[in-house]
Formats: sequence, C-alpha cells, structure tokens
Amino acid sequence: MERRPPRRSRGGGARLAPGLVPASRPAELRGAKLWLFPSADPLRSALSRRTEATRQMCCTRERLAVLERGGAGVEVHQLPAGSDGARKPKCIKLGKKMKIHSMDQGAEHMLVLSSDGKPFEYNYNIKHARFQCILQEKNNIIQITCGDYHSLALSKGGELFAWGQNSDGQLGVGRGFASVPTPQIVEHLSGVPLVQISAGEAHSMALSMSGNIYSWGRNDCGQLGLGHTDNKDSPSRIEMPDNQKVEFLACGGSHTALLTKGGLVFTFGAGKYGQLGHNSTQNELRPCLVTGLVGKRVTQIACGRQHTLAYVSDLGKVFSFGSGKEGQLGNGGTHNQLIPCPMKLSSKEELTFESHTSEKELIMIAGGDQSILLWVEKENSYVNLRRRIPTLNEGTVKRWIADVGTKQWQNTKREIREIFSSPACLAGSFLRERIAEETMSLHLDLNAARDTFMELTQKDWITNTVITTCLRDTLLKNLPFHSPHQEALGVFFLLPECPVMHDCNNWESLVVPFAETLYKMRGQSSEVLEEYWASLQEAAFIRLVQMFKTAVIAQLNYWAGTTENNYHIKTLLEMLKKLHRVNQTKCQLPENIFKVNELTHLLDFYEDAYRRTVWKMGAEKRWRACASLAGIVERERSEFALLPTVNLTVRRSHLIEDVLNQLNQFENEDLRRELQVSFSGEIGYNSGGVRAEFFRCLFEEMTRPEYGMFTYPEEASYMWFPVKPKFEKKSYFFFGVLCGLCLFSRNVANIPFPLALFKKLLDQVPSLEDLKELSPVLGKSLQTLLDDEGDDLGEVFHIHFNVHWDKNDVDLIPNGSHITVDHANKRDYVSKYVSYIFNISVKAVYEEFQRGFYKVCDKEIIEFFHPEELKDVIIGNTDYDWETFEKNARYEQGYDSSHPTIVMFWKALHKLTSEEKKKFLAFLTGTDRIQLIGLKNMKITFRCPEDLNEKDPIRAQTCFSVLYLPKYSTMERVEEALQVAINSNRGFG
Repeated sequence: MERRPPRRSRGGGARLAPGLVPASRPAELRGAKLWLFPSADPLRSALSRRTEATRQMCCTRERLAVLERGGAGVEVHQLPAGSDGARKPKCIKLGKKMKIHSMDQGAEHMLVLSSDGKPFEYNYNIKHARFQCILQEKNNIIQITCGDYHSLALSKGGELFAWGQNSDGQLGVGRGFASVPTPQIVEHLSGVPLVQISAGEAHSMALSMSGNIYSWGRNDCGQLGLGHTDNKDSPSRIEMPDNQKVEFLACGGSHTALLTKGGLVFTFGAGKYGQLGHNSTQNELRPCLVTGLVGKRVTQIACGRQHTLAYVSDLGKVFSFGSGKEGQLGNGGTHNQLIPCPMKLSSKEELTFESHTSEKELIMIAGGDQSILLWVEKENSYVNLRRRIPTLNEGTVKRWIADVGTKQWQNTKREIREIFSSPACLAGSFLRERIAEETMSLHLDLNAARDTFMELTQKDWITNTVITTCLRDTLLKNLPFHSPHQEALGVFFLLPECPVMHDCNNWESLVVPFAETLYKMRGQSSEVLEEYWASLQEAAFIRLVQMFKTAVIAQLNYWAGTTENNYHIKTLLEMLKKLHRVNQTKCQLPENIFKVNELTHLLDFYEDAYRRTVWKMGAEKRWRACASLAGIVERERSEFALLPTVNLTVRRSHLIEDVLNQLNQFENEDLRRELQVSFSGEIGYNSGGVRAEFFRCLFEEMTRPEYGMFTYPEEASYMWFPVKPKFEKKSYFFFGVLCGLCLFSRNVANIPFPLALFKKLLDQVPSLEDLKELSPVLGKSLQTLLDDEGDDLGEVFHIHFNVHWDKNDVDLIPNGSHITVDHANKRDYVSKYVSYIFNISVKAVYEEFQRGFYKVCDKEIIEFFHPEELKDVIIGNTDYDWETFEKNARYEQGYDSSHPTIVMFWKALHKLTSEEKKKFLAFLTGTDRIQLIGLKNMKITFRCPEDLNEKDPIRAQTCFSVLYLPKYSTMERVEEALQVAINSNRGFG
C-alpha cells in the first residue's frame, strides 16, 4: 500500500469497551437508536434506515464505514456530511462466499478481518482498488486495529504483527526501515498474553491479560505514558499509579485513555483541547486520573482525534471532553470542554437509566471529529471485536479428557495444539490476581499449573501424542528468551511444572532445547529469570533443579563422547550452575540438591584436552586417534600417543631444582599436554604410578615449612602465600602450573591450602570463616570482637585499624594505627583484615599462581565445581574405607579370596596403624591420597606369577594397582614382607 506523510486527521476509529456482552455470532441490530454528533441530518437519516442491518461502524475524520449485517460488505460514507451526506455510499465487498468479521480504518486505508481469521487491506487512494490479503501464512488473526498509516493484528497464538509506516517507531520492530509493507512480528511482546490492541495517529498500545499496558511509537506529547517525550521503537511497559489493573484502552490522535477494573479513567498525552479531562490544556506524560469521573464507575470509553467519551451505565449518561469545534461533544455548541460533562440530548432522545434488567445497551464510537451512539438490544449485541487467545481452564481440561477416543478428538487435538504451541496462550492460562504491592509482572499460579498438567497426564494420548509433540516441534523453538518484559517469561516457569519435562525419555528433545534457550538469555531477561527463581517455593525450586539433574544423568547413560554430547552436558551444567548461584545468594537450600554423583567418573581434564588436540590434526591422524580411543585399531605406545607431551627427567636428590629448570622451557607454550616423568637411574618414562609418586614427593618438598615457599600461621596444618616471598614470582607461577598438571593428569597430592584458595580460583570472596580455618586463633579472636556487645569494647580490646600478619605490621586504612576500633566500625575492620590476608597482601604472588594454574586447566570446566569439590579433586581426601577396599579386590593367577596367603595378607593389613596403611597405599598406587571417586571404587588386583617364590618381596605395578604377592606360607613372612613394602614406598626398579 502506498504510504503518505501522516496528517492529524484521525482518531481511534471504532472502539469497543469491556462493558459489552459479546455475542457468539454476529447479530443484526433490531430496535436500534442512533445519535450522530455533529448531527449531519442527511447522513443520520440514511444510517437510521439501516441500523437494523448494521454489524459494526468505524469512523475517521473523512469517512464513516458501516459493516453490513452478515459481513457481506462495507458501506463507506464520505465526511464531513453536508447536504450531500445522504448520497449513495461506496460499497466494498471482500469476495464471493467470504464474510467480514470486523474492520477498522486509517487515514487512507481500511483493514478488515475475514470470518476465518485472515486480514485484508483496502487502499482508498487506488482507483478500482480491491482487498489484498496481508498475511499469507497460516496465522489465525483474532483482532485488528489501524493507526493513520500503520496497522496491527493479533493472532490466535498470541503473536502481534505490525506493518505500514514506521517513521516514529510505531510498528515496534525497531527503526531499521521507514516503512514495512508486510507484517512483522513485534518480538518484544512475544510470549505476553495480550487481550487488546489499539493504535492512534502514530502510536500503538497493547493490553495484557494481567492488566499491563505496553506502548510504542510517537511520543511528542507524552501519548506513550512513559514520563518523557522520546519516541520508542519497541514496546515499553507503562507504570500505573497504585498498580491499578487496566481492563480497556483507547488511543486518540495523540492522547490515550485507560479504563481500570474499578471503573476509573486515566488519560495522558496531548491536552491542548482538554481531551484529557483534567481541567487543563497541559500535556500529561504519565497516566493521570480523571477526577471528574471519580465515583461514577465508567463502563466504556472511546477516543476521537482530539476528544474523549466515557459512559456511566448506572447513570445512563455519556460524558464528553476535549475539542468540540465540530459539535462532536454533544454540548449544544462548538466549544471545547476541559472537564467531563454529560452530553445534551433532546428530550425525545434522552438516554434512559440502564438498570440491570434493561434489555438495551449503549455502543459508543468516537471518530476523527465525530461521536456516534447506538442504543441496541442486548440480545443483538454489537460485533465481538475482542476475540481472545485460547487458554486453559478447569472445564476445558475435563472436556479434553472426556473427548479422548470420541468423534470430537480431532477438534480437541487442534485445541490442545493451539495452547501448547503458544507461549502466550500457555502463560495466559495460569494467571492469578496480582496483589497491589507486587512489583513483579509475573503473576502465575504454579500450583494450578501443576495440578492441571498432572490431570492431563491421566491420558497418555494427550501427554505423549499431543503435548510432547507440540512442545518439541513448536513451543520450544519459539520461546521468548529475547524479551525484556517480565510478563513474557511466564512460560519459562510453567514448563518445569509439566511432567513431560521430567520424563527421562524427553531429556534430549525437551530439556536440552529448554536449557539452551535459557543459556542464551542475557541482560534484563536473565536478571528477571533469576529473580523469579529466587522467589519460588522450596518444592518448586528443587523440582527445577531435579529436572536438569535428571537430564544430566540421562545424558550420561547415553554418553558417546561426541561434540554434541559435550555441548549438551555443558549447557545442562550451566543451568545447574546458575541455579546454584541463585541458591547461594537467596534461597539457601541444602547444597546436596545439586550433587550429581554420576558425574564423578567424568572428571577427566586430560582427555578433554586430548580431544581438542586431535581435532586440530589432519584427517588420517585424527581418525587413528579416535579409533585408538574406541579400540578399533591397536594403540600406539599409549591410548593418547598422538597428544604432545611434557617430558621431565628428574633426580630425586635435586627434585625441585630439576623440575623448575625444565619447566622454564615450556613457560610460553600450551601446557594442556600429557605429563611423562622419569626418575634418573630408575625405569624410563611412565605416566601412571611414577607420575603419582612424582607429585607426592615434589609437593612434600615444596610445601615443607623449612623450604620457605609458603607460610604456616600459628604452625597450623594449612599454608598460605607469604607477604614478602623469598622466592621470585615465577616460582609461584610454576607452582600453579604443577598444581594444574597434577589435576590435569588425574592425580591428587597433599597441597595443604585452605578452602580460601579454591574460592579465589572460582572468583569467590574468602570470608572470616576461611580465616578461622587458616589461622584458628586469629579467626576466633576476630569473631569474639564481632560478638562483643559491651559498652567498653575499646577499653577491653584496645585495637586499631592495623594488622600484624606474617611478621609484618600494616595499617588497614590511612593512619589506621591511630584509629580505634569500636562498635560502629568493627565490622569494617574485620572485613578489611580478612581482605588484607587473603587478597591485598598476596596479590602479586597469588596472581602468578593463578596464571600458572589456568595455563594448564580450562577455566570453563573448573567453574563447574564448588570450592569444596575443587579442593577434593585436587588434594584428594583421607576418607579411607579399608573394608570396602578388601571387598572390591580382584584375584588372578591362582588367587581367590579364600586362598591362605590372601587371608593372611588382609589380616596383616588390618593390623597396621593408620599411617602404615597410608604408606601401603603409596606403595601400591604412588600416592597416599584418595581421589574424589574414593577408596571404595579403587580395585586392588592380586597376582602371583609362577616365577615368584617365598623369598621374593612384594612388588607393585602402580599404574594399575596390581600387587604381585608371592604365596607366603606363614603369617610372620607376610607381615615381614608387608613391612618391607611400606617402608620402601619410593623408587622404581
């Protein structure tokens, strides 16, 4: 359609208010009365003869359009109507066998909606014009409205379409184009359950089921109600005074009127002619109450170009205000009115009091500069212009269940698809009344949703055949993750209440796409998501966590190690990570609800780096590497033969010196490599038990208090970085590299850092509780200070804003040693004290350590851990379960659990002290620490090759926890051999 520059020539067209009782089908207006302002007697005479055959009227400054009963065609009368006003109108038809449901018109175009939900447009400026179908897609439109040069259409699925002129952003789709000839979805309102749309000269409005109003477009007079006069090219939510719930809205040329549930009227925008009804000609930038109508309970409103009408059915009066120069106010003259006054009708045409038993009702139409009143019988109610999007209710659910397997099942399936394919329809099904003081726009009844979904699961045909398919094929692909409006996000909180989302068979088709969409959320949408999660009841929050955990576990059961698998598991874990953050800051539910035990065996950073490396290789090498992993071809040297290595050959007597010298060669290289270690004079490179012993011995030496690399406060069991290190910073970088290599190569070692270190690696802030772990005496004394409520705190403690730590005295604030700590500043003092120890005093050396650690480890993977878990996976633990260790044992080469030597061995082992048992573990595996999977999952294998005799010692193959145990005949010999083994737990022959 050709677009011309807008001119101030139109008002709101035909507007229907909530006081009307919609008819299930259009009905003729029998016994109707008609009032026109200005009178235009010839036109009035022509229309009066046709009121019984009228379905709808809409009016602009230049044209009055009348839709005929039955929807066969539209009569268009030219305005203003003078002596020629009764001339024969132009009749426009949609087409053979096509009926018109409703219509609206702009300055130069008419928009009609066919009875089967298709919008058609007619251009008045084109000779021999015909209706053109606008939306070719299968979108069932339920509402239409026109601005002067733009149009809006609301679909049955809740999508809002806009097209036409966009010079002021009135389409709500951004300002990339001055005009858009074909309908575009207003993405910012996707997912919002809309109940009404309206358009003014160059601004647009939408009303949601929750009573929220969204506005966009021209705002030079404040007609958007946002508190400013800047145009908006996307919908913004209007803040209503006292959180009033709006039930109807009407757009004038440059002003807007709102009708609340309680019958109050609010107006804003242009006020030059008094059209706001505030006894003023000033513009209003926000919704302002029309005080002249307070106490009258308005039931309908309508806006013309520069005037407003309000109907009070209890009084049987129509109040008008604004421009009256054409006589449109019905005040007997052409003067403007700044406040609402009843329209003056002749005594013969006086509106009678409309009681609850009245058989008639009033229809108001405000055009450009016209007002039209229709007094019609209720049974022949005005056309239902406000079709609603379909939603669920209790009766609908019961009918659906009853329809399964009947002749109605096909229609029922269509209804189910309509609702479960639309985020807006689903969200609109479970709204609850909002409380006045609520600020969130998500007014959802999750309990009702849960009960409804559970009721639907009674029938597998409904849940499995229809609902699951709708969610998978349509709804999950159209989730409104980009919307900045709270109300649009309702579907994200309803879906986890649906049982099909918790079915382990649907993890890939439903939960993963759902998680992917949540993962893509950014900015305000993400903040709203987390805020609402934090407000959930405990059971609902746990159910949400459990949904993602179930999907993770199901993914692991079908693990194939593909890139897609990795992506899926990462996305699911990201959701658990986000929920965990919400729980930590607001919900405070037990941490164990997030624990996924099935993930333990996948803590393999080394293999992850291997996969990254092989995909950089050529096709042939990549195939052989993957085939090697899968066991298809013979493995070369090791299953990770193609992965570049870090080779270290070290002397036991100069262990630290050799390690640091050799790591210097790799400082600037990617260290995500396989570590190969060889001790001089012993066996060659070996990546199993030798590597485990290497880390055990190395960290024992580097963390000794005598070595001096770290400080041990109060001679405690935990170490920390020194304030004034005697080693160069690069040493701490290499220590971080070694910690990373230890984790990367699936080893554990006793690196006695407190939990604070692992918090810092995860960008979390250490607290006073962490200081109590590092320095119990100091931590407890600071806690005592915080707990003291006495009036003489300064005299009792006599402390100042300075610290003595690691043989250093430092002021925490300028001149701190002269500032006394009292009740007012003690919390600030403790906070600064803790921060000094964990952050400020060690900033340089810690940053070097962190740089080295992440030189090896992938931070994206590390961030999935809690600090406690990261500590366990690096340091291991000492939770020894020797009974389970015995039960898990495997026996080969002539041994079984009842063999006399085996019986004696276990008896001798259990008699050892705890320290001796740890030494045996080091002899068997190379380390005395237990990995996160635990000792109960470790399996010792006993073998007795034929060449062993009673004089031979016990030997161990540390890579595979294999113990070569000769068949000793006496208990004394077993105990003797065991002592030799545990006291010879270093070195390889």
